[in-house]
Amino acid sequence: MSDRTMTREVGLLLFISAVASSVVGQVSYSIPEEMAKGSLVGNIAQDLGLDVKRLRIGKARIYTGESTAYIELNKERGVLVIKERIDREALCGQTTPCALDFQIILENPMQFYSITVEITDINDNSPGFKNKEMKFEISETVNIGSKFVFDKAVDVDVGINGLQGYSLSSSDTFNLNPYRIGSSRNVEMVLKKHLDREKQERLSLVLTAIDGGDPQLSGTMQIIITVLDANDNAPACIQAEYKTNVKENALKGAVLSSVSASDADEGPHGHIQYSISNVPEGALELFDVDKDNGVVTLMGQLDYEKFRHYEIDVQASDNGGNSDVCKVIIEVLDTNDNPPAINIMSTSSSISEDVKPGTVLTMMNVQDADSGENGKVHCVLNENTYFTITSTSNNFFTLLTDGYLDRETVSKYNITVTCSDEGVPSLSSSVTLTLQISDVNDNAPVFERSSYEAYIVENNTPGLSIFTVKARDADWNQNARVSYILEDSSVNGVPVSSYVSVSADSGVIHAVRSFDYEQIKDFYFRVKAQDGGSPPLSSNVTVKVLIQDQNDNPPQVLYPVQTGGSLVAELVPRSADVGYLVTKVVAVDVDSGQNAWLSYKLQKATDRALFEVGLQNGEIRTVRQVTDKDAVKQRLTVIVEDNGQPSRSATVIVNVAVADSFPEVLSEFTDFTQDKEYNDNLTFYLVLALAVVSFLFITCLVVIISVKIYRWRQSRVMYSSNLPVIPYYPPRYSDTLGTGTGTLQHVYNYEVCRTTDSRKSDCKFSGAGSQNVLIMDPSSTGTMQRIQSERSILDEPDSPLECIRLNS
Repeated sequence: MSDRTMTREVGLLLFISAVASSVVGQVSYSIPEEMAKGSLVGNIAQDLGLDVKRLRIGKARIYTGESTAYIELNKERGVLVIKERIDREALCGQTTPCALDFQIILENPMQFYSITVEITDINDNSPGFKNKEMKFEISETVNIGSKFVFDKAVDVDVGINGLQGYSLSSSDTFNLNPYRIGSSRNVEMVLKKHLDREKQERLSLVLTAIDGGDPQLSGTMQIIITVLDANDNAPACIQAEYKTNVKENALKGAVLSSVSASDADEGPHGHIQYSISNVPEGALELFDVDKDNGVVTLMGQLDYEKFRHYEIDVQASDNGGNSDVCKVIIEVLDTNDNPPAINIMSTSSSISEDVKPGTVLTMMNVQDADSGENGKVHCVLNENTYFTITSTSNNFFTLLTDGYLDRETVSKYNITVTCSDEGVPSLSSSVTLTLQISDVNDNAPVFERSSYEAYIVENNTPGLSIFTVKARDADWNQNARVSYILEDSSVNGVPVSSYVSVSADSGVIHAVRSFDYEQIKDFYFRVKAQDGGSPPLSSNVTVKVLIQDQNDNPPQVLYPVQTGGSLVAELVPRSADVGYLVTKVVAVDVDSGQNAWLSYKLQKATDRALFEVGLQNGEIRTVRQVTDKDAVKQRLTVIVEDNGQPSRSATVIVNVAVADSFPEVLSEFTDFTQDKEYNDNLTFYLVLALAVVSFLFITCLVVIISVKIYRWRQSRVMYSSNLPVIPYYPPRYSDTLGTGTGTLQHVYNYEVCRTTDSRKSDCKFSGAGSQNVLIMDPSSTGTMQRIQSERSILDEPDSPLECIRLNS
């Protein structure tokens, strides 16, 4: 066939339909059958207007569904070539035109093109008869013009290459009736002169069938005629054609039609028998005719999708060899017996959750072998609002996204596509597509709380875990990995990183330093949670750290002031009544809360029956009337305790002078000072005595020398003893509770001076300026007001002077 001249007609019909991001085009070619493998069909890249590179990158491939692939794509050249030898007759039979339909699929982006290749016929099949020999027994009495029907020749080629006519070998007895191709008439041999058995008992003819191909092909059948005597009437069909319709699902044994013929002869020559003389190829097993009554019945299973129309020749013959042919035309009716067949052309098993609506997921081809309404197909999705399916062209469907996807809501979809035909009852097929949704970083970490408060006790150990912040990210894998970062800020001008640190992985907040409640009570900072996506997303939260107080500070006494060089005493007149306010112990505690609640207790006193201390306010008052028998010198030890656990305390010694005149105070407090010095010396002696016992003779010598030196110094000290200093109250000092009884409403300033060489020096009222003013409230007992100009007490300017300040 490669030596023959082949005409290849290429017809290009390209139409582009942009539906849901897919491109559909159609190209048609026409090629002859029986082309050699590798023969060129057409330049598909050029005809589609595509670059050859696009075919390679797009992974171009041919999709034929369930059909055999006769044509393949050469992606390097961009051409279609023959893959398998094509026999038009085996492929399409008598159907014209005969075409191969397939698609070319491209990816990235998804595209497909419909290709139609028409297979044209070549004259590669000669006409042929079913039987190589046909015998006739003809009575000699048969009339001129009698017809004898032959089996038709069959040529599987079509068109001009198909059967074109018949010829009969030269004979003066018979000739052929003119036969027109496509006619429903049979091939008939006609008697043109009477037979004479006595002259010629047997005739042998050749019937030749020819086609119109180039070169012309033909087939022959041997005709043997035996001349019989008598029976000069042939059967005649009552109807030339019998038409019937039958459904393809008709059961075996169904009656299709009843053929009837008549014969004018009588007796054996008039007995008619029926037989099938001519049927299409493959239909002989489907039909049968009763030889006696001409009833045509169904013997096999019809299939509308394979054969829709049958023409059967039923021959009516008598015993004398005369016959007639009755044609039975059977139309097969379609029934909805084929469900749609779903073929996936291309599909995506995974997509990103941020794809836009209208993204193509799957392309599929749906075929229904039925016809008419039974073959019309529509496809739907089962209860899925995020996807839709559309028909891009006849029997081609595209699955697309119909909304925005969210992997955090649904990470996997099972999409069921159901395709149904419009037959009654409707038939359907389903396919389930699994679609995984891949994650994108579209969710920022979210803290479990909008803000946090953490508590830590002061004096903590550096590195102590304070609190844990926790954030969650709804994304997946790396996009959901949360890291914690301490945002830059400052606390009292100091970077917050010097106070706390945050674990990047766990969110645990650690103290970097030891906190002091008295320096800082609370502070704020912000922690940022950042995921591992690209780009990363983050959120932050405010953390408040509150320092909790510990009882780590003892009370501090503010008043009376404890001095090392002078003795402070409170003056109480002997006329003081019960509840007289002597003084007030003032103390503070820098702690807070109950750690700063102070209570005052009298620990020691010269006369416990005379004074008491207010538990809450620290006021020292008299509890009875002062009498003359009460000692001038009163020594009170007050302890101040806080309410912490454990509690802390401080003690203060308050010296009280009970007297109405200054000389009495001076004399008593001088002795008081000397007694104090004596007690101090005694303690010193005891220490020295222990040292003497402990050490050897050398130590004793040192002690003796030390004692001698001390005594020599003591003799000097005896003349320089100090007088007690009476405390100085702030101006207008009064009772904090505002009580009137016994309050110190006015200021009394006394300055007593004496020389070191006289124990009987006089008192002087003096001040720091040019005058010394002593003011006493006239309403108080023993008060006086005196103003005296400053004058020198001693004539000697270098005489030592001792001063005792008495405040009341």
